[in-house]
Amino acid sequence: MAISFDFSNITGEVILGGVLIACARVFDVSLGVLRMAAQAQGRKKAAWGFAFMESLTWVVVVSSIVTNLQHPVYAIAFALGFATGTLVGVTLEGFFASGEQVVRIFTHRGDEMAAKFREDGWRVTQFEGKGRDGPIQLLFIHVPRKKAHKVIPHARELDDSCFIVVDDVRSSLAARHAATQQLVRK
Repeated sequence: MAISFDFSNITGEVILGGVLIACARVFDVSLGVLRMAAQAQGRKKAAWGFAFMESLTWVVVVSSIVTNLQHPVYAIAFALGFATGTLVGVTLEGFFASGEQVVRIFTHRGDEMAAKFREDGWRVTQFEGKGRDGPIQLLFIHVPRKKAHKVIPHARELDDSCFIVVDDVRSSLAARHAATQQLVRK
């Protein structure tokens, strides 16, 4: 079964259908990105809600494509919506940026860097280590995800050759402990 595309019968209705398909794909792919982020953070209810809406939208859009494959506009709109939905989803996920991260900094100027970060109000844990070129210090800075990007330029100001790793934190007992302590104090 060969599929041939005929662009000669493109009407306003076909173009409108393509626009609707692209918009639906932007919506469902964006939800897919948000679902994966919620899953990674262990947010089960949010992941369930995103998955439901994503799959419902996907079924509706795919059924309209499969029944109208003679219109290449629909296939192009489907692909355009998918690509754009990925971009929109990543942008939205970065905007919401919930959760926590640990910024790990490997540096030869750890004492100076840790003092500066502590002076600026960051919580820093410092370790001694051995690197390829000798002694090194590791700094672990636990921050809300929305603020993690602010740590990197400060580290680079003090040591432009430092090595930086940013990791997502799935759960944090320290944060839960602090919240519990606040409740106990009230």
